[in-house]
Amino acid sequence: MLRVHGLHFRYKNIDALKHVGIGLNKGEVLSIVGPNGAGKTTLLKCIVGIVKPDNGTVLIDGKDTSRMKRLDLARCIGYVPQSTPSKFPITVFDAVLMGRRPYIVWKPSERDLEVVADLLRSMGLEDMALRDFDHLSGGQKQKVLLARAFAQDTDYLLLDEPTSNLDLRHQMEVMEMISGMVKKKGMAAILAVHDLNLASRFSDTVVMLNAGRVFCSGKPMEVMTVENIRSVYGVEATINQNDGNPYILPIRPVGRLKK
Repeated sequence: MLRVHGLHFRYKNIDALKHVGIGLNKGEVLSIVGPNGAGKTTLLKCIVGIVKPDNGTVLIDGKDTSRMKRLDLARCIGYVPQSTPSKFPITVFDAVLMGRRPYIVWKPSERDLEVVADLLRSMGLEDMALRDFDHLSGGQKQKVLLARAFAQDTDYLLLDEPTSNLDLRHQMEVMEMISGMVKKKGMAAILAVHDLNLASRFSDTVVMLNAGRVFCSGKPMEVMTVENIRSVYGVEATINQNDGNPYILPIRPVGRLKK
């Protein structure tokens, strides 16, 4: 299991995270939601070790990640950032193979090549294995980055806005891939997500951040309420149900007069 206790991070005299605590078990998807500036990306970066928190601990199966070697941590946590370099001159196959870096000593083994080939096949990317990553569409690039993260073969996967700038079909495909791989491999995923309806549909647990603090957390039905959305987002909304999941329909900003 992954546990975060009392995480506090200060950036340029601003408390970006204030004593945040979350936890999830293998086989689960946890979505972090909240308005811009709530601390979603900062929380992911603290967990994966890109930035060092001022206080608090991150535990993986009881081990403090701050005491782990970078290579060992890379074998535990995979990370897909919100954006990638605009120029990435590499084939799709080699881009996914980069996910095997924590296991490669001198050169890729037969096992490494098999893992990549199997992932490309199972994710429907086999036909573009030799294409340049730069020449792919946004949706295709995101799938390749997911495949690279899956190739890392970690128990925990962190994804920052995995559906940003994607059309509706690619949003659904990417979220289904994440959810399906989590269940299939018994791993766990933490997603920073803007779309509340995607978070509601594909998450086991939702953590709602506001101004660097955990405002509330729980099952989607417990978190996605009219009151919480009004308090955190400043938006009036109605909540419907679809297959047992809350569906949020924004109406107007709080305080805006009806015409």
